[in-house]
Amino acid sequence: MFNPFEEKPKPIENFLMDWKTIYPKSYCKNEVDPYTKTRIILMNGIEVEASMFSHQFHRHCTDNQTRQDLAMMRRIEQMQQKHINWLKPIDETPLETTIGYEHVAVDLTAWLAQNEPDPYVKQTLDFILLEDFDHLYRYANLLDMDSNIQANNLVKNYVEIIPGRPTIAHHRHPYDTVSRYVDFKKADIRTKLNIFIITAGEQQTMNFYNNIGNTYYNDLGRQLYLEIALVEEEHVTQYGSLIDPRLTWFESLLLHEYTECYLYYSFYESEVDPNVKSIWEMHLDAEIAHLHKAAELLQKHENKSWYEVTPGGQFPNLLMFHDTREYVRKVLSQMVEITADKEDLRNVNDLPDSHTFFWFQNKVNHDINSVASHVVIDKHKIIKGEDYRCEMAPHPVESLRNRKEDNFLIGRTKQKKLVSI
Repeated sequence: MFNPFEEKPKPIENFLMDWKTIYPKSYCKNEVDPYTKTRIILMNGIEVEASMFSHQFHRHCTDNQTRQDLAMMRRIEQMQQKHINWLKPIDETPLETTIGYEHVAVDLTAWLAQNEPDPYVKQTLDFILLEDFDHLYRYANLLDMDSNIQANNLVKNYVEIIPGRPTIAHHRHPYDTVSRYVDFKKADIRTKLNIFIITAGEQQTMNFYNNIGNTYYNDLGRQLYLEIALVEEEHVTQYGSLIDPRLTWFESLLLHEYTECYLYYSFYESEVDPNVKSIWEMHLDAEIAHLHKAAELLQKHENKSWYEVTPGGQFPNLLMFHDTREYVRKVLSQMVEITADKEDLRNVNDLPDSHTFFWFQNKVNHDINSVASHVVIDKHKIIKGEDYRCEMAPHPVESLRNRKEDNFLIGRTKQKKLVSI
């Protein structure tokens, strides 16, 4: 398997770009393979995280030579981020892009969960998977209602569009969004990569909604973005708290660069668009140079080898987007009523009535008719007679099959035993 530490790096300054290089040829929104789009969205988020982490490191570092090294790498990361993000075409609306963001969240989270060796991390991924899955459904209904565009034409049957754990049930007390951190000295490299990848991906989704949500042209759309952006804050907190806080700045820098190398190599191997594939190859070369610089800084300032942080250096199995519909259905049938209880997960039916979950739900959701994620489905059904879905079979949870009624109780109130298939 590929080992980026065994590659000979090119000089970092070679990867500074001129304006013609930075500005890429955009994809065609009606022809692009949905997985090309998911790769683009994810790598945009990965580059944003790399840059923001570097800024924080810079602000907490007293050695100016290191700060200069960080500034050089960060400038290139920022150029790469623009190189990727501007692949989005002019005629793709923010809501159409949003469908892509949620498609990433579903298939990425499902893939990571299926390949995660740590049971605690896997259950966290499975838990949040059902929430991003529901966000896709809510945004798809908004898109169909406001633009008469069916989201399935964008995702091309790669992912189902049906209710997940209803978004109204995602709003949890802040104390219930903090996970236990993982011991990175003992963790498998697969686990470290998964945590870094999903945290950056969810963070980018949060930032995207934070920045474009208030530009939507009607109140309901603005309210839906606002609501889901706050759920993404919960997700970023829950995933981010899995990261071992005992990592040093230099160890974390190395892991950031290693993660970028891993993803660029993975996506270079699986990309079907020649133009985008060439971008992944170019950026991989740059990240290999960054990784070697990070290893040099780790050795210089902490007298540690990269081997202590990424033993062996070889990549684990590569991240390949693929059909995860059956897996999502399985998780949905098993975990639709699960919620968080401090650092653990529990069935909502098993929580005491005094639990913080119910208190917080009453605090924010006491007026159901002001909850945008519920209203958007209700309004769609008034206009078009039923909700918008694209499903391969009847919903795996019987109480979520009714297309003329939005179930806003499941997952947030105590229910009788559910029937699943």
